[in-house]
Amino acid sequence: MLRISQLRISIDDEVEKVKELALKKLKLEEKDLLEYRIYKESIDARHRGKIDFVYTVDLSVKNEQQILAKNIPNVSATPILAYQNPEHGKKKMNHRPVVIGFGPAGMFAALLLAQNGYKPIVLERGQAVDERVKAIDEFWTKGVLNPNSNVQFGEGGAGTFSDGKLTSRVRDLRGRKVLEEFVKAGAPEDILYKAHPHVGTDLLRGIVKNIREQIIALGGEVHFNTQVSDFTTEDGELTAVITKRGEIFPTNHAVLAIGHSARDTFAQLHEKGVEMTAKPFAVGVRIEHPQEVINQAQFKQFAKHPRLGAAEYRLTHKGSNGRGVYTFCMCPGGLVVASSSEKGHLVTNGMSEHARDQKNANSGLLVQVFPEDFGTDHPLAGIEFQRQLEQKAFGLGGGGYQAPAQLVGDFLKGQASKKLGSVEPSYSLGVKLTNLNKLLPDYVSESLKEAILALDKKLRGFAMNDAVMTGVESRSSSPVRIERDMENHQSVTTKGLYPSGEGAGFAGGIVSAGIDGLKCAESLIAEFSLGE
Repeated sequence: MLRISQLRISIDDEVEKVKELALKKLKLEEKDLLEYRIYKESIDARHRGKIDFVYTVDLSVKNEQQILAKNIPNVSATPILAYQNPEHGKKKMNHRPVVIGFGPAGMFAALLLAQNGYKPIVLERGQAVDERVKAIDEFWTKGVLNPNSNVQFGEGGAGTFSDGKLTSRVRDLRGRKVLEEFVKAGAPEDILYKAHPHVGTDLLRGIVKNIREQIIALGGEVHFNTQVSDFTTEDGELTAVITKRGEIFPTNHAVLAIGHSARDTFAQLHEKGVEMTAKPFAVGVRIEHPQEVINQAQFKQFAKHPRLGAAEYRLTHKGSNGRGVYTFCMCPGGLVVASSSEKGHLVTNGMSEHARDQKNANSGLLVQVFPEDFGTDHPLAGIEFQRQLEQKAFGLGGGGYQAPAQLVGDFLKGQASKKLGSVEPSYSLGVKLTNLNKLLPDYVSESLKEAILALDKKLRGFAMNDAVMTGVESRSSSPVRIERDMENHQSVTTKGLYPSGEGAGFAGGIVSAGIDGLKCAESLIAEFSLGE
């Protein structure tokens, strides 16, 4: 196939014009076209008073080599994008592989293992997605938290209740496989070419169920409400995993994809001698603006154009104290949601449905924290740092999972908010107006204040007085890295244990976690055969 890039149409042109431009560039007619697909779409809004859509397309025609020989600008051979399954190894596998956790990393590790005939056994502490939705709805409406099945735990992991962003800064062809598997499972096909693809929580719930059913159809097993609490080894090699109910699953190979909030499991692994270290992460708040303010700032006079939808942003600032401040998991037309996984701890996150049609936009606004901030060199010190913030937020909110909140204008002045302005918070359990400077460490508060004013120069309205800040956002990434060999992806202390995904400290987001799950499964497949 041929790839043509830099095909530009105006915001008012129909997308069909792209095909016309491609054929015109090659001096061909539509009857000469054998196959055609959009590979990438992006928006160019850099020039005042003008917005263009820019496309890269792949197409198949006769005599492609003759066309390539002409050296037409922006025309090249399409690179091979098809995922290549790893060759099976030679060592005999005595037991079926186990996958611990069914978030993106565990899901894609299990899927690849199943597709290659390895019939994995998946053990997930939370519920299947339909039951999980009911448990989370009870939390969001009544404040009744299920510690084992919530926004952090359950089928699909934390990503199931998010905006469903499918972007990744990791340049890896495995990312294409992740997207293609999502499409096969029911995601819109445009995620394959959108510059900033997203699915939305409403569609993700069906997608993760379909991937689970494919794993089972290929001979795998998926066990919900099944928390792994221990494992056994012999001469440093994994021999079995044990569940909280006492079930024993003999295995020499387990992909450990527990997510960034499995604090009890981290503690158990540490007690067993699995090597891990504290790592940097970030904490802060959710900041919430009217979506129309963001649309206007990003799209100007085109803000209500039907082709654009809800505007998004991604902003960064380097603080004068050296700490990075950045927006995280921005949710256009979304909601701020309660995301606790432990009773008496308050955590917020953001979520959007596919339509992104709620009245507010929200984003995490986070400040880097480092192991030296934690007060001890213990590998799990970052977890304790998170817990203290979350307990403090719970208290400031008045209990019952109300969230502490403050208007941006008051936060900048260091005074408690007394009443809301034009922005109505979307957090369903209610907010208690307070002074978030009392919640956050001074270096976090000062970094946020500096960043808000600086980011307002990049995105007009970001520092609007009535914008609402809701605390605390503490689960942006794992505070722990489980050390592994970078070639075979196994734990440096426990042979056969494959730490994977966000929880292990090797990913950030749905796609990168899926990629990491594939890497771990590939390492297992490349070393071991199916046996008899």
